[in-house]
Amino acid sequence: MTRFLGVDLAWAEGSTSKPANESGLACIDESGRVLDAGWARGTDAVMRWIDSLWEPGAVLAVDAPLVVNNPTGMRLCERETGSRYGRWHVSANASNLGRPWAGGVTIRRRLEASGWTYTDGLAPMDKATPSFFECYPYTTLVGAAEFGYLDKRPRYKRMGTSLPPDERRTARAMVCDDLIQRIWGLTRASPPLDLGSHPVSDALVTEHSPLVDRAYKHREDLIDALLCAWTASLWWHRGTERCQVLGARDNVSELGHRPTIIAPARPEQRRGDEGARLVTAPGTSAS
Repeated sequence: MTRFLGVDLAWAEGSTSKPANESGLACIDESGRVLDAGWARGTDAVMRWIDSLWEPGAVLAVDAPLVVNNPTGMRLCERETGSRYGRWHVSANASNLGRPWAGGVTIRRRLEASGWTYTDGLAPMDKATPSFFECYPYTTLVGAAEFGYLDKRPRYKRMGTSLPPDERRTARAMVCDDLIQRIWGLTRASPPLDLGSHPVSDALVTEHSPLVDRAYKHREDLIDALLCAWTASLWWHRGTERCQVLGARDNVSELGHRPTIIAPARPEQRRGDEGARLVTAPGTSAS
């Protein structure tokens, strides 16, 4: 069975004096079984985890800017995130060469050195080639009807400042628990994701979301990694039938990389101008 990996990457790489934040990690198979789930801190540890799960045809989705060529401003894929998903209160942070967050670019280079192939989603991949792409969990949550977020994204990351801090944390935990129940519903989806198939992901269901910020962020990173892994599975199974390529008209770098985000999308979130389309899903395309 094909493996689908998800990494919620800490964008800052850290240093000897200030370690990197945790990155969430998850790996599932075609049946939705969670093969591994957890956390790592720093690029080396993330790469060791990825390398341990490498196999021909594996698909990896990373929540981090992987290709950054623009000196200033936003990448086209980030602008299109706001224009196509803004109605659902989804936008993207700006990435450019002036920003200090280079963790995604470093991971992309190391993945390519380890035998993985970056895909911008605009050309079919050989089914035996391990590939990886950039994703964004918020677009998955509002772009995949399975989650039921019809009008806006869930505020499981930041609740705003209208409530006092204690009430804000309580409300955040309630939103997160509701989100986990919706992810739990993917057990019967196509493609599936079975949180109960691994003790680490099962704990998301059996334990309430914590109120303390550090413990909550620990849980949030794992949730995003699982969403990344499921996005990789959705892309492999359904291709552009269920997903769109944001940034498809952006320029290609000297090394041939185009900065794109592969994002689940409903018909009303598409613009019809995303460039070349895959005829079939990567998992069914001819080698």
